[in-house]
Amino acid sequence: MDRSKRIAQLNDELRQTFNLLVGHIFLTKGFSTLPREDQIHIFGLIKAFNDFSADNDPHEKHDFGEVQYKNEKVFWKIDYYDSTMREHSKDAADPEKTTRVMTIMLVNEY
Repeated sequence: MDRSKRIAQLNDELRQTFNLLVGHIFLTKGFSTLPREDQIHIFGLIKAFNDFSADNDPHEKHDFGEVQYKNEKVFWKIDYYDSTMREHSKDAADPEKTTRVMTIMLVNEY
């Protein structure tokens, strides 16, 4: 499996499961102000997101997306850190060397 496909697979696992053993989930201040029911619905949209294309995923890593719910556009993005969380990971395809962090934010917070 090539690097991009392996990274996409690991990113999909975090995004589709929200499994905190796979990575961390960070909610921005703006997103956190939404009603809890709306947040839960948006989590479901993010988990189900599969609209990757050359326009929104040019490197085929599945590390960024946009969903819309009611009047809110919400971005999610995945970043890669080393195990100390002080630097970027040198190998995002290796889960032993990488800590994934998915940030969920309102579009105006980007």
